[in-house]
Parts: sequence; C-alpha cells; structure tokens
Amino acid sequence: MAEDETAKLWKVNRTVHELVKDRGYQVSDDEIHMDFATFKSHYANNGGSVDRNQLNFFTNSQENPTEQIFIYFSDERSVGIKTMRKLIAILEEKSIQRAIIIFPGAMTGAARKVIVAMASQYRIEEFSESDLLVNITHHILVPKHEVLTPEQKKALLEKYRLKDTQLPRIQLADPVARYYGLRRGQVVKITRPSETSGRYASYRICF
Repeated sequence: MAEDETAKLWKVNRTVHELVKDRGYQVSDDEIHMDFATFKSHYANNGGSVDRNQLNFFTNSQENPTEQIFIYFSDERSVGIKTMRKLIAILEEKSIQRAIIIFPGAMTGAARKVIVAMASQYRIEEFSESDLLVNITHHILVPKHEVLTPEQKKALLEKYRLKDTQLPRIQLADPVARYYGLRRGQVVKITRPSETSGRYASYRICF
C-alpha cells in the first residue's frame, strides 16, 4: 500500500516539476528525470511512506528572478480552512504571491472561498494528486500550446485586425489552461500537424 502511494507521489512530483518548468520557472532536470528508486531513497521513510511536506518547494521565474512560486503538498486528504491558513502563513513569511496546492483527495467549499477571498494578495491554484498523475501536454492528442506575452498578443490582434472577442475561446477550467495557469484575457498559440502544410497555428483566448 505504501509502495503504491509512493509510486503515485513520484509521478505527481515529476509532473508538477514539468508544469512549473513549462511556465518559465527554474527547475532542475534531475527532479524531472528522477527514477523511482532515487525518489524513494530521497523522500520515503523506513516504512516506505513519503512525508508530503518534504516535497514542498519554491522556485524563481527565469525571466523575473524576484517572482517566485511555492508548491505545497497538503497531507490533509480533504483540504479545509486549517490547511489554507497554514499555506497563507508560509506565503506571508516568504513574501511569495503565487502558490500551487496539491492534495490527496478533495478541497472543501470553505477552502475554495479562502482562495477567492485572498485573490487580490495571493494567486493560489489547486490540483488534486489525480490531476497530476500524468502530464496531459505529453499526450499524443494534445497539440503544442504556447502562451503569448502581452506584446505578442497585441501584435497578433493588430496583424489580423481583430478584437479580443473575435478569437476562439479556451475555458479557464480547460485542463491545458489549468496546466499553464492561464488567466482571463491571455492568448495561447496552438500548433497542430497538417497533412497539407506540415503544421498550422491557431489562437485561443482564455475566458
């Protein structure tokens, strides 16, 4: 049982490191390519169980080293207000504005209200461990997604003489949008293979 749980956390840990790297944060390739035996020797106790607190980490943006993100693994199966208070206390202490909380089971409505209430100070995203067992962006059916910078978005709209509202949409709750941490108004470039032209690009705006 402990072995299964440890194997699950090994996969989740790898996916979240890939996710953070894909968002432009500094991540060691050793963490991404760590095999199961190494993960166990680093993080599991003698009984084979992993203390999720050991998996917590924070890292800096490659473009803006002052911008940090904190990845917090909750050991509470159903995340409530107590865990959210603990997370916010860490963010306050470290002066970090962004966080991702990962939990084994679910999140209570009260905990989600805390995320909304604190949104002006902290941007907290939440994922269950099952959301991160596999990296959906590696799936053969998921085309390449690239998040445009505000400058790239402006150039795109000017080039095609479009307004935001004329672009096709991608929902905020879309799994790929969640993976990249898209916000309303951000645009993604989606590149797909094409039988005639090799590949073609389309654009979607998050709403």
